[in-house]
Amino acid sequence: MRRRSAPYLWTMTTHADPALTVYYDGACPLCAAEIRLYRRAEGAERVAWVDVGAEGPAELGPELTREAARARFHVRRPDGALVSGAAGFAALWAVLPGWRGLARLAGLPGVTALGEVAYRLFLPLRPWIARLVPAGGPRCDKACG
Repeated sequence: MRRRSAPYLWTMTTHADPALTVYYDGACPLCAAEIRLYRRAEGAERVAWVDVGAEGPAELGPELTREAARARFHVRRPDGALVSGAAGFAALWAVLPGWRGLARLAGLPGVTALGEVAYRLFLPLRPWIARLVPAGGPRCDKACG
């Protein structure tokens, strides 16, 4: 584990250049639970995991604010491209060997677009669903969706 310059930015990568940077809201129990699942997966050490739910100065790179990162799932590819929503999940799945089947499915024509529709329908429900997820951290509020 290595620490980045801001106290709330931690990564689980041993590589200077991660395969992907994932921005997640660690203050949201649902989001945190999902990220814990991914962080336990094979290949997770190649991903930089950035908790945007923590307070402190934001070091999120170009085109991404803390508010946007807390409202929607985002990942940054090694080339600097920022993707979010269903496309972001597909990018994450592609770097985790155990999840590559879902990445291949998402790569089929129209599947990511359908996933994006489903994700947008899910976002307004996220605060209520998050209240059902047990967590050691604070409950999800308006920042969670």
